[in-house]
Amino acid sequence: MNMDKKQYKKYAAAHAPKSPLGADCLRAFLVGGTICAMGQGLLELYSKVCGLVKDEATALVSVTLVFVAVLLTAVGVFDRIARFAGAGTLVPITGFANSVASPAIDSRAEGLVLGVGAKIFTVAGPVLLYGTLAGTVYGLIYYLWGVLSGLIQ
Repeated sequence: MNMDKKQYKKYAAAHAPKSPLGADCLRAFLVGGTICAMGQGLLELYSKVCGLVKDEATALVSVTLVFVAVLLTAVGVFDRIARFAGAGTLVPITGFANSVASPAIDSRAEGLVLGVGAKIFTVAGPVLLYGTLAGTVYGLIYYLWGVLSGLIQ
């Protein structure tokens, strides 16, 4: 059966399972909102109950959310939550923690160096690389803009 691209797209669209977009969005919103609400609750706990200053409390919230996400990834719960919530689990800090921990956990049988060490940043590595590169480029542009605007005035 020979098809051109247009026919193939039509065929694939007709046979692809339909996604319940409204339900998917609602689940993502509820789970993502719950993660954010838990973060806010931790911030209130650490700052008001434990008496930490805001900077210390926010740092501890980040550490706690990363720890919980990695722990849930290690025991296989995070994947079940992600299957249910979809993009709702991609709240930046928990999604990033999962993307670093998951390949490391999956490759632990290959050893610490060739397994965990080599594969820990397979998903997160490009984010770190291009984020650092973009930050450097933007910082350089900002610096040069400041120098040039100082020369013009």
